[in-house]
Amino acid sequence: MKKILYILVILFCFACSKAEEQEQTEEVFPGLFNLIYPENGSACFNGTVINDNQSEVVLYWGASDNANLYEINVINLNDNFTQKIQTSDESLEVVLKHGEPYAWSVTSFVNRSTSITSKEWKFYLAGDGIVNYAPFPPELISPRPSGRVTINSSGQVLLSWTSSDVDGDLSRYELYLDKNDGTTLIQTFDEVENTVETGVNVDPGFTYFWKIIAKDSNGNSSSSGVYSFVTE
Repeated sequence: MKKILYILVILFCFACSKAEEQEQTEEVFPGLFNLIYPENGSACFNGTVINDNQSEVVLYWGASDNANLYEINVINLNDNFTQKIQTSDESLEVVLKHGEPYAWSVTSFVNRSTSITSKEWKFYLAGDGIVNYAPFPPELISPRPSGRVTINSSGQVLLSWTSSDVDGDLSRYELYLDKNDGTTLIQTFDEVENTVETGVNVDPGFTYFWKIIAKDSNGNSSSSGVYSFVTE
């Protein structure tokens, strides 16, 4: 009888040990969260002015359950200058240039081992005397940069992009495409849709360069920058 009890105790201890080991090794993931401010597609006016060119802006986001670290990614969409800053808080002060478009996102971490990243939001930092803002630089959706694209039965590839405007006065897109440097204007689109898709005639086996210029009714413009794709 004592022998049976001894075996049962050993088995019970072994099971507890396994359960504790599993609990200790089980991964913990951060919870979903949202960005709060500056709002997506807006002009940000609530900065503390530092000088004629810069203001200090406070970014806010919701708490991510289980997270003990946040990494904030802020990109100037005009020059692609990127700031990556870490904090344990749900807000962060950053110094930005007046009148410039920015994209920002936040990644939450649990012990630097598991993470989740928010959606990316865009905003303009307001500046004195600015009454109208250029469209956000167009984002080229497809083809992906340096991607390989199969020509369809009509001898075309589909190009798509998206943009938006704080003032709501987006008026025209210009599509540039060629085999050299993306400086040849081939089509204009007099429309205000944020996302556009169009087919263009291309030859197989070549590298093509393209860009989109977005313009508003006040004469402001912004560029996607030049990207390439290969046809096959």
